[in-house]
Amino acid sequence: MTLEILTSDILSPLRHGFFTRRGGASSGVFEGLNCGRGSSDQSEIVSINRERVAASMGVKTTELISMNQVHSPEVAVVEGPLETAPNVDALVTDRPGLALSVLTADCQPVLFADHEAGVIGAAHAGWRGALAGVLEATLRRMETLGAHRENTVAVIGPTISQRAYEVDWDFYDQFVADDPESQRFFAGNGGEKAQFDLPAYGLHRMRRAGIGQALWTRHCTYSDPQRFFSYRRTVHRKEADYGRLISVIRL
Repeated sequence: MTLEILTSDILSPLRHGFFTRRGGASSGVFEGLNCGRGSSDQSEIVSINRERVAASMGVKTTELISMNQVHSPEVAVVEGPLETAPNVDALVTDRPGLALSVLTADCQPVLFADHEAGVIGAAHAGWRGALAGVLEATLRRMETLGAHRENTVAVIGPTISQRAYEVDWDFYDQFVADDPESQRFFAGNGGEKAQFDLPAYGLHRMRRAGIGQALWTRHCTYSDPQRFFSYRRTVHRKEADYGRLISVIRL
């Protein structure tokens, strides 16, 4: 099966893609394109999957740059292939030939580009990272390389949608304590659970920061098991582990 790669017009003509799980070599609960080295999938199979991604992006596997995602607002500037993945949740570069990648399984994968300046970024924005400011931090680090946020575009790839994202009210309290306006990203009538709109919150944070354009592809990871891995779906199904989707952008 060939790889399925979702793209966005606002990131073109840069080579980029939000990869679905189709076209990979993994099996079992990881069936498809599992690119997560942190999963319990066979390491050699994950390497094969990553090689397929690198080839589709026209780079060597050493030029497919990864990070050790820790749900933080930390951002690394990449100047070449890395021996060790940094403990950050976003990468930025102005170096042609490098492909920045992010792994997700419900969290937001966000790809950034200032086409005129020749600067790109890739961020992992789960609720913790988004609340802590990883998206704004990515824009700031891109600016240190010559980007301008008003010229920068960003696309949120497949992520969990509001209808599938039930949270406790103490979760709600964290967001409202940070910004009372955040209550508009929650649905619920005072029942046991609220429903959080993670992609709408991500778009709000970027637009408030002054980004030129930002959008969500409107793909829900939880609701489409044939195409996407989902941590929350795995928990509900009581499965042992889950695969990780990869999203990539390169100059």
